[in-house]
Amino acid sequence: MTGTWIDLVINIIIILFLVIGAFITLSASIGIIRFPDIYTRLHAATKASTLGVAFILIGAFIYLYAKEGIISGKLLIGIIFIMITAPVSAHMIGRAAHHSGIKPITKNRTDAYEEAIQERN
Repeated sequence: MTGTWIDLVINIIIILFLVIGAFITLSASIGIIRFPDIYTRLHAATKASTLGVAFILIGAFIYLYAKEGIISGKLLIGIIFIMITAPVSAHMIGRAAHHSGIKPITKNRTDAYEEAIQERN
């Protein structure tokens, strides 16, 4: 056996982060295809894929630190960038869809944003 048990544990942690991230990203991709309207597709596209990409980048960060001794600031900045930009872009796309008149496909729909606009006017 060439490595120690600590190397084995680190490898298992890296594999878990990568596999969980890949699974979450795959489920986000399936959600984008399967969900019926723009609002639920945005939910799948931003929340799940943001978490999946973050897990993959954390796994890569641990790998680089444990195996190469490199602390990659680019990976950390990438995680922060994805965590900030994906929710903001989803909010803007959802708001643009609402302003365009696209209604959600649900049986019992309540539109709190529309009600707030009507109360203001």
